[in-house]
Amino acid sequence: MNTNSNVYTIIYSTILVVVVAAVLAFAASALKPMQDENIKKETITQVLSAAAQADESVTISEDVVAMYAEMAVDAFYVDGNGVIGEHMNIGKENKADIKVESTSYLKAQNDIIKKIEAGQTELLSTLALPVYVIKVNSLTVNVIPCYGAGLWGPIWGYIAVAEDGRTLDGAIFDHKSETPGLGAKIAEKPFYSQFQGKKFGEGEKIFDVVKGGANGAENGVDAISGATITSQSLGKTINTWAKYYQPYLNSLAAQTDTETEESAETEENAEVEDATVTEEE
Repeated sequence: MNTNSNVYTIIYSTILVVVVAAVLAFAASALKPMQDENIKKETITQVLSAAAQADESVTISEDVVAMYAEMAVDAFYVDGNGVIGEHMNIGKENKADIKVESTSYLKAQNDIIKKIEAGQTELLSTLALPVYVIKVNSLTVNVIPCYGAGLWGPIWGYIAVAEDGRTLDGAIFDHKSETPGLGAKIAEKPFYSQFQGKKFGEGEKIFDVVKGGANGAENGVDAISGATITSQSLGKTINTWAKYYQPYLNSLAAQTDTETEESAETEENAEVEDATVTEEE
């Protein structure tokens, strides 16, 4: 064959492209398990980092998978009506079986949320929002994720909610391409440490990220100076996702109220009994 002919060039180029594509496909396939494991570890680290803020004595170990298997109490999905669905494996028997959801999964849920926001309310029951229940020493926290659009790309985070379904025990955020020194500060401690001790509100404005921290309101934190769009986007993301977690969080609040009332009633009965015994004596 004439190596200077157009036919030879086309055949040679085609074979080269096929070989390179096959090599790349094989490499991607071979590396995928490792990539998936790294994504799992990153997600676990973020979940634990949010939960651990409930107790300053807790530090994240290097073996985050083993730490998660030890501290996780439960993990499951809830729909937009607060109904608990399928449970995830938390690795009590085998750490390799731990299941957590990546940002790609959160993006898919966010796409459904957008449709619901646009009026397709029938999709509420199709939501499957992750909840990670973590035991932090004597405290139990529910870690819930959020995902949305920042200035230049996606932003996401994990928020630790106390057993009362209202109080925030911690939070951590991350991004793909926000501006260094500005919007990227959502991933830094001076920003996310503001969330500890805050509360989710009710109504249309569950939480806010604004200049002045919503004038000191319990359900707001101070925005990042010079990063107005990223701050507003994060506030919108948190508020939107919290709205669809709210039915589940309300059930936690109701349970806490019931337990508090029962405890108060028990104490009152005990006081009455003590007073009766004293009078008899």
